[in-house]
Amino acid sequence: MRNALGLMLASVFAAVVIAAGGWFYYSARADQGAPKTVAARAADPLPAPAKLAAKDDVESTATIAAKPAAAAAAPAPAPAMPAQQKQACANPNALGVARVVEIDTTGGPGFGFEHFKQFDFLTEKEVVLTFDDGPWPVNTPAVLKALADECTKGLFFSVGKHATYHPEILRQVLAQGHTVGTHTWSHVNLNSKKMTEQQVKDEVEKGFSAVRFALGTNPAPFFRFPQLQHNPAMVTYFGTRNVAMFSTDIDSFDFRKGATPEKIVETVMTRLDKLGKGIILMHDFQKHTGEALPALLARLKAGGYKVVQMKAKTTFQTLPEYDEALLKDLKVPTSSARPIGSVVQTVSQ
Repeated sequence: MRNALGLMLASVFAAVVIAAGGWFYYSARADQGAPKTVAARAADPLPAPAKLAAKDDVESTATIAAKPAAAAAAPAPAPAMPAQQKQACANPNALGVARVVEIDTTGGPGFGFEHFKQFDFLTEKEVVLTFDDGPWPVNTPAVLKALADECTKGLFFSVGKHATYHPEILRQVLAQGHTVGTHTWSHVNLNSKKMTEQQVKDEVEKGFSAVRFALGTNPAPFFRFPQLQHNPAMVTYFGTRNVAMFSTDIDSFDFRKGATPEKIVETVMTRLDKLGKGIILMHDFQKHTGEALPALLARLKAGGYKVVQMKAKTTFQTLPEYDEALLKDLKVPTSSARPIGSVVQTVSQ
């Protein structure tokens, strides 16, 4: 009887071992097969991104998204862009900047229909705000404040001498995101018969060097002739230096004797409503311009006009001989031409 019971227990134990072994065997096979199946599915979509990358010049990281969820989440930041831009502007109803255009200045293109007719890039109800003769205390900051209040941008043509007098103001212009070009060294009429060709060139190049010195970086290759007197030889010269020249479509005449903020606004808007668009010429050197600007920007906004900011594709490269001559005239040690960051560094705060 004991033998029979032992045989029965042995049979049960054997059956259990066989069943467990079979379960382990099939489980192991299933586990080995699982990665192969996943790998095959993951490999299937790869040819499609490879073809896309060959057809379109896109970033490989964008085409090799392993997880569909990650690909679906990729567009999410796009809607956030306008919200971020609105947050950057304290005025929810600001005039703002409708679009930014980048100018390739190769060959010296000209803008402003008073003198240049080739590049008609503005659409109906678009304007470019430009300011000459600064930087200047009180007046330029007033212009900057008016522009900042409406979160809009302008193009400033700085006189070289003024830039060396008030470099801190010109740096504010650049720091607030405006474009900075030049307007000669001392605002002389480059068409004057008293000036030689060399003197004209000196006025232009020294002006660029002065603005570069004041900014601590290269200005835009943008230039406006004083009094809009376009010297033919310099027009050709700017072609070789790849400098864009600016005239105007709408002159505010804010420099005239008897100009008032009200007259400036009416002069601009009367001409603008007739033309429908254009480059507006103003002067941040003039007191009444800063006073007129808030009302003018309000009129532009009410009239449905939009501001276009002009930027240059590249910066202007000054000539070393004029940089050196400027430093010598200003009695500035050559070492002072180094960037501020290489001279003064905060080590504790």
